[in-house]
Amino acid sequence: MDIKYKLASYRVCSPEETFEKIQRALKKIETIEIKNIQHLDKINIPVYYLTRKVVLEGKEGIAIHYGKGATDIQSKVSACMEAIERFSASYDKNKVKEKPDNPINVNDLILPQYADKNIKDWVEGIDIINDEIVDVPADAVFYPNSGKLFRGNTNGLASGNSLDEAILHATLEVIERDAWSLADLSRKIPRKINPEDAKNPLIHELLEKFEKAGVKIILKDLTSEFDIPVVAAISDDLSKNPLMLCVGVGCHLHPEIAILRALTEVAQSRASQLHGFRRDAKLREEFTSKIPYERLKRIHRKWFEFEEEINIADMPNNASYDLKNDLKFIKDKISEFGFDKLIYVDLNKVGVDAVRVIIPKMEIYTIDRDRLSRMAFERVKNLYY
Repeated sequence: MDIKYKLASYRVCSPEETFEKIQRALKKIETIEIKNIQHLDKINIPVYYLTRKVVLEGKEGIAIHYGKGATDIQSKVSACMEAIERFSASYDKNKVKEKPDNPINVNDLILPQYADKNIKDWVEGIDIINDEIVDVPADAVFYPNSGKLFRGNTNGLASGNSLDEAILHATLEVIERDAWSLADLSRKIPRKINPEDAKNPLIHELLEKFEKAGVKIILKDLTSEFDIPVVAAISDDLSKNPLMLCVGVGCHLHPEIAILRALTEVAQSRASQLHGFRRDAKLREEFTSKIPYERLKRIHRKWFEFEEEINIADMPNNASYDLKNDLKFIKDKISEFGFDKLIYVDLNKVGVDAVRVIIPKMEIYTIDRDRLSRMAFERVKNLYY
């Protein structure tokens, strides 16, 4: 399927069309409110949040989901699609079976020491590298999970206008977290990206908004051996508010889309922190309030300093603007380096394609410090030294 919307994202249709298509799904997930909160921050980049009704442990509550984008409608749709994918990822007993027919090697999921390997719940997924049905632990699929195998996370959850679109974006997120984990482990300073040769006008527009607001943005190249661009955007706020030391990371076959995703994630991180409703935002505020701004920068100095600089033109660009071709490139590339499974579980519950993608052996250290493979340091050595 061809990509038709290429400026601010990489989708088969415009965000306006997507928003129209998902109206019924938004009702099914019990949406309460969709609201723009860009006024909370000084950079004037659109950030939306969506609230919906949830029931947790028999009690009614509210879930909050944030969306990012270079345009107002893109940010709005982003919040909606995140809410849909989170709803879709909730536990579904109809997908669960007790006895696996073709189980994956659970050790390839990079388990923490506390993992309970006595797995009772399994879910069928499809491995698109080997074209076969495989069984994966339910804890690797649903969010939230039981926590017996490892802590729940949203890595590899995505929704889309089509199944292939959802799989592509979920896969890119898994690759992003893998590359970010390797960069986290490395002592070497990642290369700085000079964005002056960007052809996408939205990159220059966003950077100008940050600059006018007194926020310096540093772009770092975290691309791993797969030659799929991964970019980190680090914000250095002249107001020296520790809460505003934010990072955004983006991954895409097209380096400029990766940069846009990283920049808009910084904007989302800042606005959601100022909004203050999420538990992680409150924990971050409690932590950073005890550490001076300049000390925080010294602790994370490799993200602010640089020894080598590249241009965007120096980065790989393998975007084909065709979803099946893009997925084939990714499958071939990761297989080349020994990652021999790319599994997705179809989570569509409300008429919108949503998936969990699992790529065994890929790192997740950056979001779960208890999970680190033996391969990680060898990969870091090959990449950075």
